[in-house]
Amino acid sequence: MTLKGKHILVGICGGIAAYKIPELIRQFRKAGAEVQVTTTKNALEFVTSLTLQTVSGHKVYSDVFATINEHSTEHISLPDWADVMLIAPATANVLCKMANGIADDALTTTFAAMRKPVVIAPAMNTNMYESPATQQAIHQLAQWDNITMLDAASGELACGTSGKGRMQEIEVLLAATQYALTPKTLVGKNILITAGPTQESIDPVRYITNASTGKMGYAIARSCLRRGANVMLITGPCQTSINDYKAFAPLCIIPVESAADMCEATLQAFDKADISILSAAVADFTPIIAASQKIKKQPGQTSMTIEMTTTTDIAATLGKFKRADQKLIGFALETHDEMQNAQKKLQSKNLDMIVLNSLQDTGAGFGTDTNKVTFLYPNGQIKNLPLISKEEVADEIIDSLLEIN
Repeated sequence: MTLKGKHILVGICGGIAAYKIPELIRQFRKAGAEVQVTTTKNALEFVTSLTLQTVSGHKVYSDVFATINEHSTEHISLPDWADVMLIAPATANVLCKMANGIADDALTTTFAAMRKPVVIAPAMNTNMYESPATQQAIHQLAQWDNITMLDAASGELACGTSGKGRMQEIEVLLAATQYALTPKTLVGKNILITAGPTQESIDPVRYITNASTGKMGYAIARSCLRRGANVMLITGPCQTSINDYKAFAPLCIIPVESAADMCEATLQAFDKADISILSAAVADFTPIIAASQKIKKQPGQTSMTIEMTTTTDIAATLGKFKRADQKLIGFALETHDEMQNAQKKLQSKNLDMIVLNSLQDTGAGFGTDTNKVTFLYPNGQIKNLPLISKEEVADEIIDSLLEIN
């Protein structure tokens, strides 16, 4: 889901976290969106109108009756213009106003007229956040169909204490905006995704692994979450993160290390999954015996042999258990005879689709932000994609599996 060409209306309340919003606006515009801003008058005590106008490229709507307004009814024209509204930081005062239909300034009157998606990011002192009035307002607003309500983050607060009440970071606000804009075509679906590498222990300090970074699997998880799915992500050790979605989307992350760990976790989760997408790079072999202590090189030693055994083929195992109402998607990373090997895996593992990518293609494979893949189906259909971002590949995968009968 791209923000290119989208119209984003940012609403800013009078909280100290308002100082972060100019950078958020810059990120929106960098992603290709057009941004306009509305504020409460108190918000301009923390960030200036000139700053907001400079980073957004538009005049700021902060006064219902200001003579500089382009229209006499900005609170109507702005919601008509916007694809989505983001209110951040949302203070206790404004949350309670919005929940009770009070519209007495530029921001709240604009919100009252907004019938398109709205993302709300609370920010305040812990005591204010936990007050019954604030919690009631948050709960009430979260029930509205067009609202994505973010949970407040925990950490150091401006008042010098620590607790829950921080505004979510910019990365979360960006992700939540994408989430709010995406049609929820997977609501009610349980999707199981495997991602990343596995690590097969040799001794307590060494292991055998591969170059997978998990970027493709995590991109698929984000695509599914944006569409409203319940996602269980079983991930091997990698640096890729998806924490920006945990504040607002139904995501369960299960970290594993070895191929055996991933197999066990996947088998336990498979029965409840409507769709399983196996993008992890699982080791085909593992040491028969892992030493309990660090293996030391002996004087004069010039080589070492590690005896290995095969791991369980997760895709083939799930393919045997797959019900008629379940879909199973596999991946094939090949270095030679790509199409033949992928076709063989598609049939032998009872897959509904296999995603083939080759290390022969520049910009594809492990560690890159792009990928070039081919979709293969049991009926012989083949779909080739050009080199595109892994986020775009993920969306193509989900679009394609939704078309499978």
